[in-house]
Amino acid sequence: MANDSTSGTGRPELRVLRQDEWSIWYDSLMRTFGGVPEAADERELWDSLTEPDRSLGAWDGDACVGTAGVFSFRLTVPGGASVRAAGVTMVSVAATHRRRGVLTSMMRRQLDDVRDWGWPLAVLTASEPEIYGRFGYGIGTFQVSAEIDTTRVRLSVPPGTDDVRLRYAVPADVLDACEAVYARKVSGRPGMLARQPGWERLGLLDPQSEREGASPLQCVLAERGSEVVGYARFQVKPDWDAEGAKGTVRVRDVQGLDPAAEAALWRFLFDIDLTSTVKTYARPMDEAWQYQVSDIRRCAVRVRDALHVRLVDVGAALEARTYQAPVDVVLEVEDAFCPWNAGRWRLSGDAKGASCERTTEAADLSLSVRELAAAYLGGVSLEALGGAGRVRELRQGALAEVSVGFGSAVAPWLPHGF
Repeated sequence: MANDSTSGTGRPELRVLRQDEWSIWYDSLMRTFGGVPEAADERELWDSLTEPDRSLGAWDGDACVGTAGVFSFRLTVPGGASVRAAGVTMVSVAATHRRRGVLTSMMRRQLDDVRDWGWPLAVLTASEPEIYGRFGYGIGTFQVSAEIDTTRVRLSVPPGTDDVRLRYAVPADVLDACEAVYARKVSGRPGMLARQPGWERLGLLDPQSEREGASPLQCVLAERGSEVVGYARFQVKPDWDAEGAKGTVRVRDVQGLDPAAEAALWRFLFDIDLTSTVKTYARPMDEAWQYQVSDIRRCAVRVRDALHVRLVDVGAALEARTYQAPVDVVLEVEDAFCPWNAGRWRLSGDAKGASCERTTEAADLSLSVRELAAAYLGGVSLEALGGAGRVRELRQGALAEVSVGFGSAVAPWLPHGF
């Protein structure tokens, strides 16, 4: 999560967070995001996940007036590689210290640190998307939310769906089985995060203050024989009117190892007794249920930005992924905030691997690091960016050729926030 509220005189002191400062630091963050207290277990989780030596605080005397953290992530890129990425998080500037360069100083220090660590990528989710483009972040993934009228919409499921057995389970009791399913999915979709120790607890958070009348978290496992092949986590919010029951199923997560397993889980969610609506949030752009429903218009599909991507080391980042069609191109990259990336790079690659090195050869395409980041995970077309005037073609035909190579067979997706 990220927010910029950057009056007064003088510049606060910027320093690495000490563990004994965490509570003050986090209280400053929470105040910037509205000041509503979190549930004790949620606060404790973020305390345990925070990496103080990778976190920054801006201090005006004893008052914390700016926060910025990094989580140590591994992010799947096209081709299936798991690449070190700085998960930029908990970014805030106190309203009393706006327009004093606090955010810029934190972003500057942070990206310098990420480069020193040798990590090629930084990623974040933004509370205000317009902020981060000036620091070189591009929107690399989008997500779908929907409100499905299950009294009018039915699913057409694939063969084998009826062979999948479903059973209720206590979410905490089957956490390991669910995490095993998730782990098997990670390499197959760009944008997914390999779950580091402790992060499995995020899926079980269930503060009563956020239920809004819904049930505690529920879980159903999908099994084939003795193997767990999927799971769904959800809540049910009962509701009634003069015509009868009209409850809502609030989907928290669905993961299946194959189309039949996923279809079985979605069919179950559509068919829960005494409900008439399924609400799902932050799902993949190409998730199968969208092509199985009888009436997509009654699903109220909405799309919004999700993961913002920053190439900290252009060469290393472009070498880390593969390309679905051969590419051999010289890129002229603009990067005012991280000038070590600026200049010409020759990228050669295919489905087996890639190399990306400095060159003095004539450029084929000219673009900023922001556009390169947007296209990096394969969900945003370079040719579409070119049509928007964000990529300039210097060699005829280069844009279409390279755009195909940068694409991904499956839409990139961020599975959860941070």
